[in-house]
Amino acid sequence: MKALFRYFSSIFSAFKSLWTGMRLTFYYLSHPKTILTQQYPENRKTLYIPEAFKGEVVLIHDENNEHGCTACRMCEMTCPNGTIKITSITEETEDGKKKKILDEWIYNLGMCTFCAQCIEACPQNAIKMQNTFEHSVYDRKELIKKLNHPGSKLKSTKKI
Repeated sequence: MKALFRYFSSIFSAFKSLWTGMRLTFYYLSHPKTILTQQYPENRKTLYIPEAFKGEVVLIHDENNEHGCTACRMCEMTCPNGTIKITSITEETEDGKKKKILDEWIYNLGMCTFCAQCIEACPQNAIKMQNTFEHSVYDRKELIKKLNHPGSKLKSTKKI
């Protein structure tokens, strides 16, 4: 008897769910001004993209072409699928100390899952998620980006 009740109960809940969806569909058919779908290519100029949208990782540079990345590789270690590759070189300072300097910051956009774990792991807040979304290309090699600009250097942290 319980099995028969569960059987008819599941049929009833399926029809209830179907009716809920169809009611919403008929509402939007009868009220065309409330349609939420946007015609994308035509509305590029008026398209609203929320600030919290995760589009791609960028290395923040200032007007002097300086960045905050110290090549600690925390973002590379926390990336779940190896999207980030950081290479660094070691240079000696004037006082004889050895210091790591960022050589290349390679980001593979095609492998990125946009989880933002790299942004959370960065101790210097040198990277952020940008809200760009048009990334379609014909060649996968174009999705591999070098994020540090040519000639960029580490921001000086000396306080005067």
